[in-house]
Amino acid sequence: MSRLYLIRHGKTEANLRHRYCGSTDLPLSEAGREELKGLHYEISNVRFLTSGMLRTEQTLAALFGDVPHEKRPAFREVDFGVFEMHTYEELKNDPAYLDWITGDNMANVPPKGESGNQMLARVLAALQELRQEDTVLVTHGGVIAAIMEHLFPEENKSRYQWQPDPGHGYLIEGNSYRAIPGKKD
Repeated sequence: MSRLYLIRHGKTEANLRHRYCGSTDLPLSEAGREELKGLHYEISNVRFLTSGMLRTEQTLAALFGDVPHEKRPAFREVDFGVFEMHTYEELKNDPAYLDWITGDNMANVPPKGESGNQMLARVLAALQELRQEDTVLVTHGGVIAAIMEHLFPEENKSRYQWQPDPGHGYLIEGNSYRAIPGKKD
């Protein structure tokens, strides 16, 4: 039975300012780097992967050091298109934004972006390749939430309920999971 560790990247300035940040390649914030120092993972004999975005690369290094790893762009966050790097407050009167957030937000596509369904399809296709060996995947909150919602539908949790805190995630073994990590003493 293979193990899959899904770990969300640390906080960025966009996270702290509640900006839509999917395709923008941002570094971790100072607060994000500090928070990761308090986390401890005891993981060995695994393959390491990231989405290839700077925030996932920096999170991998902060948590595991300079380990050999692969970059898999299929595990990037959803592309928010023209809403990228804006807040709700900045967009709340924009008709295109209101159309996007109204109704089925999995199917709705933001202008010049991708829908939740499009992101899910690319992530699930890439996920099929990971089920064969123990893997740590440092990726994004939306990606993790989409995977968990897909794999554990019986939980009846929304994507927002599945989304882990920065630096945290899930260990999936077979048909079960648990939240990770432990804290340093």
